Amino acid sequence: MSPELIGLIGIIMLFVLMFLKVPIGFSMMIVGAAGYGVIISPTAAFAKLGTDLFNNAHNYGLSVIPMFTLMGMLLGHTGLGSDLFKGFNAWLGHIRGGLAIATIATCAAFAAVSGSVIATTATIANVAVPEMRAKKYHDSLSAGCVASGSTLGILIPPSSVLIIYGLLTEESIGQLLIAGVIPGLITAVLLALTAYIMVRIKPELAPGSVITTFAEKMNSIKLIWPVPLIFIISMGGIYLGYFTPTEGGAIGAFVALLVSIVGRRFTWGSFKDALMGTVKIVAMLMILLIGGVMFGNFLSVTKIPQYLGTYFVDLPPLALMTSIFMCYFIAGFFMDAMAIMIIFTGLFYPLIIAAGYSGIWYGVVTILMLLIGFLTPPVGVVAIVTSGITKIKLETVFKGVIPFWIALVVSTFLMIFFPAIATYLPSLMAK
Repeated sequence: MSPELIGLIGIIMLFVLMFLKVPIGFSMMIVGAAGYGVIISPTAAFAKLGTDLFNNAHNYGLSVIPMFTLMGMLLGHTGLGSDLFKGFNAWLGHIRGGLAIATIATCAAFAAVSGSVIATTATIANVAVPEMRAKKYHDSLSAGCVASGSTLGILIPPSSVLIIYGLLTEESIGQLLIAGVIPGLITAVLLALTAYIMVRIKPELAPGSVITTFAEKMNSIKLIWPVPLIFIISMGGIYLGYFTPTEGGAIGAFVALLVSIVGRRFTWGSFKDALMGTVKIVAMLMILLIGGVMFGNFLSVTKIPQYLGTYFVDLPPLALMTSIFMCYFIAGFFMDAMAIMIIFTGLFYPLIIAAGYSGIWYGVVTILMLLIGFLTPPVGVVAIVTSGITKIKLETVFKGVIPFWIALVVSTFLMIFFPAIATYLPSLMAK
């Protein structure tokens, strides 16, 4: 049996295991180890299993994940989401659809200190949706803003998914994090513009507004100052080369702790919850990463990436990226976004590098394609989580995200046509 055929069988078995509800990380470990044993030898597979587990677990680069995760958890347990929404609402609430725009702005700001889609969704949904309902906003618009805005959590740095991509591909984590800044801001603007256009076309979607005085607007600044402070210190230090991504995450977590203490919101209970939340998230990401590495090793010995390369590498740039985009798009209908990223990175990253494209740029494009998957039915996990938190019917949520889904597609193709949007800032980073 040829390695290519074994690889194809392995991919099918991976889908079967995921369909049987076996956790994604363990599914990739099982298939990766078994497939490697069939192609090379069982002895080599067991040896590889042990070394992969050890080498990835003690990888210094992984320490960046718990640091940034703890930073987001500390701030999330201090009521930052509510403060951000109040602050943006004071400045934007008077505009037609201002609460919707403020929700997206809040998601973008919270993403800058969270790095997690689910954490952003859970935090902002509980804050923004009740306020929009009080102002008679339609549930589809409310849910659409929360779900789409929350996806920014893995694009705007610090992004745990960009970090995992960097570890899988050995691209610079610092450059990947910085590369997400401009695309993240552009995507946030496109989402906000989408909300504004929607309420202009259908005013009944957002009949209410919030009027605030200039004094109230100025006072609201004190609610949102922690975000730019922490972002500038952690990301600015990485960008200027003052410290590594891990050091940036540690400093950000320390400043987040100081902010909670200075703001008199620190409690031992919230501190314990932040630590436990960090442990759970990091453990999940570690299993995904180790499983992804093992499955990637299996794919490499099957020669499937090289086989695909003979068909894709000579395609024009637009045709190549459109083909990859369609693979992500189709997979988004029935696969979890994290599984898509790990599996497809192993398949397509070698093609991208062989074709002479930037791995940093492709990382950003990959994340944008994942954002689309997060909203795509029937496995649009962010839409499902939004429905569960807000008690809005799932079909209403999926209906509400359609315009924002289109905005994410537009943002993705902007990055494909203009790669400098993602690579400009990393190119200026201190060496």
